Amino acid sequence: MSSTPVAASPADSPGRASHGPGGAAATLAVTSAATTVALMNYTAPIPALPDLTADFGTAISAQAWLLNGAPLGLAALLLVAGSLADDYGRRRLFLAGTLGLALTNALGALAGSTLTFTLARIAQGASSAAIIASSLGLLVHAFPAGPGRIRATGVWGAFVSAGIATGPLLAGALGTYGWQQPYAVLATASLVIAVLAFRTLDESRAPRRGRPDLAGAVVLGAAMTALLSALTLGRDGWLRTPVVLLLVAAAVLAGVFAAVERRVGAPLIDPALVGRRPFQAATSGALFTGVAVIGLFSYLPTLLQRTLGISPMGAASLFLLWSGTAFLVAFQARRLAGRVTTRHQLVLGFALHAAGILSMLGAVGANSWGRLVPGLLVAGVGSGLLNTALPRLSVESVPQERAAMGSGANNTARYTGSSAGVALMIAVVTSADTPQYGTDLAILVSAGVTVLGAALVLALRDAPRTRP
Repeated sequence: MSSTPVAASPADSPGRASHGPGGAAATLAVTSAATTVALMNYTAPIPALPDLTADFGTAISAQAWLLNGAPLGLAALLLVAGSLADDYGRRRLFLAGTLGLALTNALGALAGSTLTFTLARIAQGASSAAIIASSLGLLVHAFPAGPGRIRATGVWGAFVSAGIATGPLLAGALGTYGWQQPYAVLATASLVIAVLAFRTLDESRAPRRGRPDLAGAVVLGAAMTALLSALTLGRDGWLRTPVVLLLVAAAVLAGVFAAVERRVGAPLIDPALVGRRPFQAATSGALFTGVAVIGLFSYLPTLLQRTLGISPMGAASLFLLWSGTAFLVAFQARRLAGRVTTRHQLVLGFALHAAGILSMLGAVGANSWGRLVPGLLVAGVGSGLLNTALPRLSVESVPQERAAMGSGANNTARYTGSSAGVALMIAVVTSADTPQYGTDLAILVSAGVTVLGAALVLALRDAPRTRP
C-alpha cells in the first residue's frame, strides 16, 4: 500500500486492492501531464491553420471544421465520460483516453484531406474527454476535502493553461518540418503517460444502482453533434436549410434527453442538480468562458498572421503572452482560497478578460503588435483565475462521489461554448468590410459576452437559508 494516504468517499469502491507507488502526488502528476497533452492537442492547429488550409485546399466555409473537430468530440462525450468514470472506474477510463489520444494523434498526422483530419480531430476530442472528465474524479478520490484538494485542483487548472500555452509553441517550432510533426510528438507523449498511469494510478469508482444509461448517452451525443454541426455551418448563413434542420434536431433531442434522464435509475446527470444554483453558476461560467475567451483566442493567432503578416511562430509567441500569464497566475490563484469565494474569483476573471481585450481595440488597424501586449497580459491574468475557479466550482457544486460527472458537465459547457465562440468569431470577422475592423468587432463581441457571463454568475448566488 502507498505510504501516502488516499481518501475516498464512502461510496467509492476501489477496483484494485493495491495502491500505486506514488499515491496522491503521483495521481496529481500523471493527471496534470495528461491534461497538458490533451490541451496541447486542442490548441496545436491554431497557428498552423493557414498551412492546413493550403495543404488540404480547404474552402473558407470549411475552415471552422479544422478548429472545431476536437471541441465537437470533447463536448459530445465529456458528460458521458464523466458518468462512465464514476460508475465503471476513473483509472480505467483515463487509460482508455490516453491510449486513444496516442492512436488518434497518429491518425491525424497521416490525414490527407479536410475530412480525414476533421474526423481524426473529433476522435482526439473524444479521447481528451475521457482524460479530462476522469482526472478530477481521480484527484477528488486521492485528496481529502480541504487545503490539499484546493491545491491539487489549482495545480490541475494551471496545467490546463500550460497545455493551452505550449500547444501553439510546439506547432510553431515544429511547423517548419511540416504540420504533421506536432501530432507525432503528442502521440508519443500520450503513450508514455498511459504507461505511467498504468503503473501508478489507483482505481476508484462510485457505482450507482440501475442499468447503464445507454439511451441517454446516445441521445446526448446525437444532440451535441447536431448542435455543434449547426454552429459550425451557421457562419455561412443561419437560415440555410441544413442549419435550421440541425438546430431543430438538437432542440428535439435535448427534450428527449431530459425525458430520458427523469426516468432512468442511473442518469448521466442527476436532474435534481440542474435546479441547484451552484451547479448553474459552474455550468454558466464554463459556457461563457468557452464562447468569450476560448472562442476569441482560438481564432486570434490566425487573424494576427493574416492582418499583421507575422509568422506562425510569431503568432504563437504573442499567444504565449496570454496563455503563459494564465499558467503563472493559475499556479498562484490557490492563495485566494478562503479570501475570495470561487464564484467571485470567476467574476473577477471575466472582468479582467474584458478589460484586457478592450485595451487591444485598434491595435490591428494600426498595424502595431506592440499595442496588443498589455491587453494580452491582463487577459491572461483573467484566464488564469478562470482556469482555477472552474474546476473547483465543478466539484464543489456536486456530491463528492459524482466528481467526474461534475467535471464532465462543466467541461461539456466549456467546449460547447468554445465551438460556438469559434464559429461566432469567424462569422463576425468575415462579415466585416476589412479584417482589421472585423478583429475589433470580434473583441467587442467577446467583451460583451464576458460581461453578460459575469452578471449571470453573480445573479446565481446561493439562495439565503430561511430560519426555522
